[in-house]
Amino acid sequence: MYAKAYIGYLAHFHGTRDYFECHEVLEEHWKAVDPKNRSSVWVLLIQIAVSMYHARRGNLKGARTLMGRCLRNIPDHTAELEKLGLDAKHLEKQLNTANRHFLHKRPYRSWNMPIKDLYLRKEVQILCQHWNVSYGSPSDLSNDDLVHKHKRRA
Repeated sequence: MYAKAYIGYLAHFHGTRDYFECHEVLEEHWKAVDPKNRSSVWVLLIQIAVSMYHARRGNLKGARTLMGRCLRNIPDHTAELEKLGLDAKHLEKQLNTANRHFLHKRPYRSWNMPIKDLYLRKEVQILCQHWNVSYGSPSDLSNDDLVHKHKRRA
């Protein structure tokens, strides 16, 4: 029902909190199913993860810039997000809240996307379990390999 890459994206977003990996797995999927479409729903989801990656690293300007794009684009993707098992209106509220946190220079805080499809949520939880990570646990901010992944990869 849902693409394996999308389930992987959500498992990274909610389990490993590896937003860099969210970007990697979904970018590959996007290029396979909707190449060169910069206004794709997949690009929106990638940008949400990258915004969170920047925020966690303390790059609030980068986080705000990307989140601003997400907020401008999310109204165009409401129906697609709903088909992807998310509560689009609730997600938009979460993005607004995150953006306000960035604007007011509040510390990074993990949050969960509003997955309303119980089947999808269960699939994501099963994958998290398979990876031995807890669904919904906050980011380990002491893990530099996670927080600064782009600088540490080969």
